[in-house]
Amino acid sequence: MAVVFLGVLIAEHRWTVFRWFLLASFFTDAVDGFLARRYGVISGAGAVLDSIGDDLTVAAGVIGLLVFDPSFFRRQLVVIIVLGSLYVIQMTAALVRYGKLSSFHTWLAKVAAVSQGVFFILVFFAPGFPQLVFYLAVTLTGLDLIEEIIMVLLLGNWRADVKGIFWIKKGG
Repeated sequence: MAVVFLGVLIAEHRWTVFRWFLLASFFTDAVDGFLARRYGVISGAGAVLDSIGDDLTVAAGVIGLLVFDPSFFRRQLVVIIVLGSLYVIQMTAALVRYGKLSSFHTWLAKVAAVSQGVFFILVFFAPGFPQLVFYLAVTLTGLDLIEEIIMVLLLGNWRADVKGIFWIKKGG
């Protein structure tokens, strides 16, 4: 799993190699998801594993940012606490309701994931802090987490790959 290697690179402060492997991890995750949907190689277990991999890759990016730019966390502490709280609420709600992760893979989650990936790529590769991209990623991620909390409350039975609240309301 790439996240273990990313963790080793963070621990060893191997900044240059870390950022390239994080980029590769984001890229291969995007390709993997596209290929799975394109060729119909999908399953409930695959959806859960994909969600875990996504979360761990983002966690590696966050931890990398913490180690390589600790001032970022001091500047953005409130935002990080809000997003972290929403994440814990969503995960707890899914585990209590379904006994496992939600793995909805909504459209909003996909857009939020792309914005997170763009943010991490820019923060690790571009000069200067990509503030606009950061706040776009934060907003989309927050909205995604709120949508997923609501979906956990609406869906009595676990389902993977639900497009979003609108589609639940339409019966799809």
